[in-house]
Amino acid sequence: MSKPLIIAIDGPAASGKGTLARRLAAYLGFAHLDTGGLYRAVGLMLMEEGTAPSDAEAAIRAARNLDLRLLEDPRLRGPSAGEAASQVAAVPEVRAALLDFQRQFAARSGANGAILDGRDIGTVICPDATVKLYVTASPEARARRRFLELRQRGEISSEEEVLAEIKARDRRDETREAAPLRPAADAYLLDTTNLDIDGAFNLALKVISGRIAADNAQNPEVSSGRD
Repeated sequence: MSKPLIIAIDGPAASGKGTLARRLAAYLGFAHLDTGGLYRAVGLMLMEEGTAPSDAEAAIRAARNLDLRLLEDPRLRGPSAGEAASQVAAVPEVRAALLDFQRQFAARSGANGAILDGRDIGTVICPDATVKLYVTASPEARARRRFLELRQRGEISSEEEVLAEIKARDRRDETREAAPLRPAADAYLLDTTNLDIDGAFNLALKVISGRIAADNAQNPEVSSGRD
């Protein structure tokens, strides 16, 4: 049996990796998992019970008893859930509790394949992924995008505050002991600072198609999932 065709997409907050992953999954007919949503759901569980996301023991308990229905909760996209996710993700036991879920999702992706986006997919969750992308952009570009997103949702914030939050989250994600944010050694670096979603999608698809073609040449039984 051939190994599952997995695309790992990593990158910092507001880099556009989630939007890109969803669009690629729809185009390729792949299953998609926003792994950051798992950590946001853990953070949301703590917020609902009035517990600080910095409470490691509570975070571990929530991760081990994760309510998957929360993955559809619109509150997951809010800044509070994102901040809480960054804090609980720094707890090694939380990551361990969610690791099996993510790997099982990738393994049961079916005949087509799976796209997982997050911060440690290519380095920890699926180190043998067929294709690895590391999507990034300047902090200023990412802050601008997040600010516009928040304003569109009617949430009050300033661009300066959003930039400060993004820089703080980058520091926390890059320096945490458990699976720090960094590109895999064999990941393609996709800088979206000066790209819109169409430009990022077209470039990513070119990289993916090339890698799948090379993989198929070595393993003819592996299919890309599209005719």
